Amino acid sequence: MRKAKLIEFPQHGDEKGYLVVIEEKLDVPFEIKRVFYIYGSQRDALRGKHANRKSEFMLINVSGTSKVRVDYGNSTEEFDLNRAHVGVYIPKMVWKEMFDFSEDSVLLVLCSELYDPDEYIRDKAVYYSEVNQ
Repeated sequence: MRKAKLIEFPQHGDEKGYLVVIEEKLDVPFEIKRVFYIYGSQRDALRGKHANRKSEFMLINVSGTSKVRVDYGNSTEEFDLNRAHVGVYIPKMVWKEMFDFSEDSVLLVLCSELYDPDEYIRDKAVYYSEVNQ
């Protein structure tokens, strides 16, 4: 199984500010087919709570901060998203939960697949059963 990992994107900037460019198959290891963002989440909100059979993800807090916990079925890992030029890559078949959102958090999500509700695993027991086969 592939593991989640932090990826730092190149920053270009000067006294006027910064620009971060993210290109598919160069900066993220997949073709980007869907983009969405999460904002307005309460600090104690727990988002995600699912795994995907086909989709890969890149999560980037473009404003504010949040945390991401991943579960591989036999171990867990946690990531702090607290810099706008750093994202966490999450491969398919990894359980993900996003939490501890700052008030100004905007969590950008890049996906490798179009939305398909049938590829989502929303029951953790089913996820454990599938991932540990």
